[in-house]
Parts: sequence; C-alpha cells; structure tokens
Amino acid sequence: MMTEETTRYELPTEADTEALGARIGARLDKGDVVLLAGPLGAGKTVFARGIGRGLGVTGAVTSPTFVIAREHPPAPDGRGVALVHVDAYRLNFGANARAELDDLDLDTDLAAAAVVVEWGEGLAETLADRHLLVRLTRRDDDSRVAELTWTGA
Repeated sequence: MMTEETTRYELPTEADTEALGARIGARLDKGDVVLLAGPLGAGKTVFARGIGRGLGVTGAVTSPTFVIAREHPPAPDGRGVALVHVDAYRLNFGANARAELDDLDLDTDLAAAAVVVEWGEGLAETLADRHLLVRLTRRDDDSRVAELTWTGA
C-alpha cells in the first residue's frame, strides 16, 4: 500500500534550511533515499549539507554537479551511516537518463549509505520502496519553503 504524508516548513534563512536538513539527517538510516526538488538557488545543496551534518559524515558537502556523485563516509564520531550525494541535473536532459542513473549503482550504495539525489524527482523514486521528497521553493525575500513528503510502503 502506498502512503503519503506532507509537512510544510517555513525557512526564513539559509541556516534554517541547513538546520532542517540536519534534523532529517539525524533520523536517516542506511537504505534511506531523499529526493531534493526545486529550481536553481532553492537551497537543495544547503539542505544536503545539513543532512550530512545530521548524519555526521566526513568532508564538505558541496554540489556534485560536475562529478555527478560524491560519497561521504561516516566520521569516527558519526552515526555510522555514509552519505551518497548525487546531482542528477545533467542526467535529466538526456534520453537515457534512467540508464545513466542505473550506471551509478546507487542501489548497491544503499546497503551502507543514505542516498540524497538533487534533481531526482521523476527519476530516482525507484531506488527504494520508500523515499522522502523535499520540494524547496525560494521566495523573493530569499526565504524558503520546504514541503516534505514521505512516499512508499
């Protein structure tokens, strides 16, 4: 049975966006998939940085646009869950987008990591039976709105 539950958050500052990501990251486990959606500048990478902080991973969580994916192992004092951070922006424009995503073997990473996919909506939902979709919107005053929806079994 498919279930959906959406929660909306007002995020006045970039720090608030990162803090919400950290709260989510603190609850993620191996095998969890998070899809980040929103236009350029909406805060997807800031949210992913917060997830990395909440997981307690090593390395700076920055946009993986040009390398497509980065893996951040757990820090010695972290929760033991790695982060695989993917930017599917360039994949979304190719005719073989799903095949290119499959080539990343993200499903094998799920055994040891939480996977976060920027620009993953409509492309990466099948990585797991259940995923969190985070839709970010940037307002004219530079605040953001995040709508979080858990979808799946």
